[in-house]
Amino acid sequence: MSRVAKRAFQVALALACGATFFGAPKPLDSKTPSMLAPDKGTFRIVVNGQQMGKEDFEISPNNGNWVARGNSEIQTSDGVTRVSGILQLHADGTPVSYEWSTEGAKKAGATVTFSGTVATAELRLQGARPFTQQFTFTSPQIVVLDNNMYNQYAVLARLYDWEKKGAQTFSVLVPQELTPGSITVESAGSQDINGKKLEELTAKTEDLEVDLFLDGPRLVRIVAPSSNAEISRE
Repeated sequence: MSRVAKRAFQVALALACGATFFGAPKPLDSKTPSMLAPDKGTFRIVVNGQQMGKEDFEISPNNGNWVARGNSEIQTSDGVTRVSGILQLHADGTPVSYEWSTEGAKKAGATVTFSGTVATAELRLQGARPFTQQFTFTSPQIVVLDNNMYNQYAVLARLYDWEKKGAQTFSVLVPQELTPGSITVESAGSQDINGKKLEELTAKTEDLEVDLFLDGPRLVRIVAPSSNAEISRE
């Protein structure tokens, strides 16, 4: 998925400045009700040292499932673009559905439903007729990583098997791009960042590397060195 994850960050940065096999996740047992953890906060989106937007998000349990919600505001040359996403997940992290919408120079939105290894997206674009597209993966454990929805990287970090460690490759769908692919995640160990010990994960494609920094279960920082972009928790 060299193009996929790169495009996901490129779109975010452009707004601000303008399926393959994966290692199976650690199985759940009766004492482990969920791989996910509640979280809530705001991410600041900084490009070249200048804040270009923010995302307010919340990850919470909901009627036996989980919901990861995000609302982003990105400053563009045409004004402010607003993006929202609602991702519903089973307790083991497999997706149930995802709905996104964007408002700015143009309006668009889509609903993606997941059934086993099949994802069905119904896309709605301003001035165009809705259309549907399907994607088939090798496993129902599909990671959703959408443009400007950085809370979804917190979900990815929870799916990583911290006991097993090593490189783990996940199937990915970037809904706003309607593009499937894969991303490989690996622990880089503990890092001392400004006097605080954080766990680092590297998320790699063929031509992009993104660094995730976590304080316990909380994602606190995302760095894309090649784009000089940093997403950090307020």
